Amino acid sequence: MIPRLPRPPGSLRQRLILGVTLLATAAVLTSQAIGYVVLRSWLLDRVDQQLVEFHPPTPAFYDAVRGAFPAPTERLDVLPSDFHVYFYDSSGHRLNNSLGTEAKPGPRLADQAQDLGLRDGHPETVSAISGDGRWRVLLNPGPDGMSAVVALPLDTVDGATSKLLWLNAVLLAVTIAGLLALGRWVVRLGLLPLTRTERTAQDITAGRLDLRLPDTDPRTEIGRLGRVLNSMLDRLQSALLAREASEARLRRFVADAGHELRTPLTAIQGYAQLALRPERRPERELREANRFIAQNAERMSLLVDDLQLLATLDREPSYRKERVDLLSLGADAVSAAAVHSQSHPVDLGPLPTPADPGGTDELDMAETIGDPHRLGQILENLLSNARIHTPPGTRVHVRVGTTQTGPGTVGTDRPGRASASPPLPERLPVSVIEVADEGPGLAPVDAEHVFERFYRADPARSRNHGGSGLGLAIAAAIAQGHGGRLELDTVLGEGCTFRLVLPAADFGQGR
Repeated sequence: MIPRLPRPPGSLRQRLILGVTLLATAAVLTSQAIGYVVLRSWLLDRVDQQLVEFHPPTPAFYDAVRGAFPAPTERLDVLPSDFHVYFYDSSGHRLNNSLGTEAKPGPRLADQAQDLGLRDGHPETVSAISGDGRWRVLLNPGPDGMSAVVALPLDTVDGATSKLLWLNAVLLAVTIAGLLALGRWVVRLGLLPLTRTERTAQDITAGRLDLRLPDTDPRTEIGRLGRVLNSMLDRLQSALLAREASEARLRRFVADAGHELRTPLTAIQGYAQLALRPERRPERELREANRFIAQNAERMSLLVDDLQLLATLDREPSYRKERVDLLSLGADAVSAAAVHSQSHPVDLGPLPTPADPGGTDELDMAETIGDPHRLGQILENLLSNARIHTPPGTRVHVRVGTTQTGPGTVGTDRPGRASASPPLPERLPVSVIEVADEGPGLAPVDAEHVFERFYRADPARSRNHGGSGLGLAIAAAIAQGHGGRLELDTVLGEGCTFRLVLPAADFGQGR
């Protein structure tokens, strides 16, 4: 069975400390091993150099054969330092006479020269006769077939390397202890940005969504991580805010829809109960009750139709795509308005330009690609809105033309202009049809919300002037579905200008 390896510590700080300590320990051990090998090799080279440079004199060979060496106490001046010389006669037999002091056990040498295993000029290491000492020996040839073994003890080399090993062991222990002590502080200091990030993340988790990670230096890994997380947090906060706003709009929409439906339902219920009373009612009262029931039912039916249309538009409906002449569309709407309403004079004219604010008498063709029925519905809604919300006798102007989007023309945002759709790209060729009235206009606070569903500028939310507050919301949704937008320019006391801006027909085909 294979034994399980111990699990590494789970903390990043502990892993870093352990990793740094192991790497530093390996580096120290490697340097110590290299130093030990280099020192020992250098000391051995010094010993070998001494052995190579020393050659026993020729008379010493003959003296060894004759046994004419001085006594051991008198040999101090014969050989330098700790040299020992052992002689072999011409037959290869080791002689009993040797040179050198007898203060320490000599090297372990064979009695026959052929059993030494030494080569001329190549030093070798042999053990001592007794104890744990070692000797460095070198074979030197002599006269008449004789030979000599020159030896030097390795006590100095072994002592120096042994002391070095002990010193290395102490230094290694001190190094490991210092790394463990200082490594914790160094790693803690290095991970300080990560610690701050962790604390900030905990605060954000606790509900402080406005906080952001403090370390965003792009030159560091933690800084780059902080920038990415801050960007993610910004998107999440924006998504949450958008969700809250959507939920608020939904609650408001449901409340407004219920408010709008409550009045006709209450009226229908009241008149129905009146008609169902057992006592006999005059024929005139019954007819009046039935008329009010039918009127409120029709109003509720129109409101439900508008809600259904808005729901359809929210699901990205498909529109017919054909060439639509906005000039013809405007002319038909003006003719229909003249027949159905005599209280508001309506005229058709060209779109004013920055060079000629008053316009010209020439009407140019303005075409777009879209659904003529839906676009006509927008125009009818704008004319009906102008009739309902302006006093009788107010003049209404329908203007048609082409231009390019820009801050000084149409299609973009600017002070005094409101729209429910995003601005169009600048210098985009567009076809425009606008409905301008000479009525009282709208206050800026009302203009900002005029395209919202169920919104009315009337503070009392009166229905005496008709409308459920869905017409402009429907018109804006249709305009945006055609790639354009519906916008409002108004100044309190100077009338309102509702403008339908659509991509020009040639541009729409090019896309």
